[in-house]
Amino acid sequence: MVKVLHYPSAEADELLQKKSNDDDQVAGQVAEVIDKVRREGTAALFAYTKRFDGADVREDNFAISAEEIERAYGEVDATVLAALRRACENIRKFHEKQMRPSWIEPESDGTMLGQLIRPLDRVGIYVPGGLASYPSSVLMNAIPAQVAGVKSIVMATPPGKDGSINPYTLVAAAESGVTEIYRMGGAQAVAALAFGIGMEKVDKITGPGNIYVTLAKKQVYGTVDIDMLAGPSEILVIADDTASPAYVAADFLSQVEHDVRAAAILVTPSLELATAVQKEIETQMATLSRKDLMAQALRDNGAIIIVKDLEEACHVSNLYAPEHLEVLTAEPFSLLGKLTHAGAIFVGPYSPEPVGDYYAGPNHVLPTGGTARFYSPLNVDTFMKKTSVIAYSRERFYNTAEDIMALAKVEGLDAHANAIAVRLKK
Repeated sequence: MVKVLHYPSAEADELLQKKSNDDDQVAGQVAEVIDKVRREGTAALFAYTKRFDGADVREDNFAISAEEIERAYGEVDATVLAALRRACENIRKFHEKQMRPSWIEPESDGTMLGQLIRPLDRVGIYVPGGLASYPSSVLMNAIPAQVAGVKSIVMATPPGKDGSINPYTLVAAAESGVTEIYRMGGAQAVAALAFGIGMEKVDKITGPGNIYVTLAKKQVYGTVDIDMLAGPSEILVIADDTASPAYVAADFLSQVEHDVRAAAILVTPSLELATAVQKEIETQMATLSRKDLMAQALRDNGAIIIVKDLEEACHVSNLYAPEHLEVLTAEPFSLLGKLTHAGAIFVGPYSPEPVGDYYAGPNHVLPTGGTARFYSPLNVDTFMKKTSVIAYSRERFYNTAEDIMALAKVEGLDAHANAIAVRLKK
């Protein structure tokens, strides 16, 4: 049974205060893996692949060949391939709207200021693998990079024990512009991407993974850029008495099937809805394959929070800053202006979270752990960098020189002031 809390209360406050996913012991293990791969190269990388994934990976089968990708197309279901291609189109169209051009604007005195926006040269995307298949993760990471104009998109994904990669993952990579694919996973794959082990190094690493992958990304940051430090998946649902208990329960369960650490929270002013949702969760969960995992996640990280009204519900949601936020109320759009912190907002009864996970177009790589207060979803800008352009005219320089020297001198930087002063001498 999902616990019911009232807001405000100490129990509700504790739930809303998220904790870091860092683990000192795991961080130490990750640091050891990264150091060894950096020092010993592919020998260490392949040894870790054998140890953790049970696969024999060597120089001659490390990279996925064109022939393997061609075979993968013959192994995927035609209906799924058609759906994947439609999802690709939706994702690409959405991210194309995020593109912004470089600009340089002349001013009346001849000065020109501007900004050059350029894609990164080479990025690495991490896609979980092994027994599972996550083609949606491929699309959500690779397509924005492709739209941004990244020339080299490198995918790392762990192999099965026989060395194979799931055909749906390979087909998704081919459809979304991935240029290189390597059999590797875990912290060792992050190290290989960051330091160029067995391939040319990348400039940035994106993509989801377990705590080992997340902490590895954290530890190589600075050598390369990363997208974000993602934690367990989470959903918060704001609902009133017009919401369907079956919909709320189904959306709860769709999140907690990810992981025992996943979180699901309903915030509602309706005790009647809360009771009905509890019953629906029990009924629906009994029919689902991961019911034991879901039950543990709901016990540890699930809750129904009773608030006095929808205004307070928005306040609670903003405190939690959820990765996924669903609004199932009579007038959901009336609340949008009050919801300031969320990775993605799903509005109305026919916008369940899986629509965003797979198909709608907006990116499903979202900030977790409360970082939606200051972080954005993965987007085209993730794969771009900006360079400022400053071209002062003689007139603007002379008119502003005294201001610049005054600011330099107050900071005690005489050489800065001198660089201006020498240009003022007749």
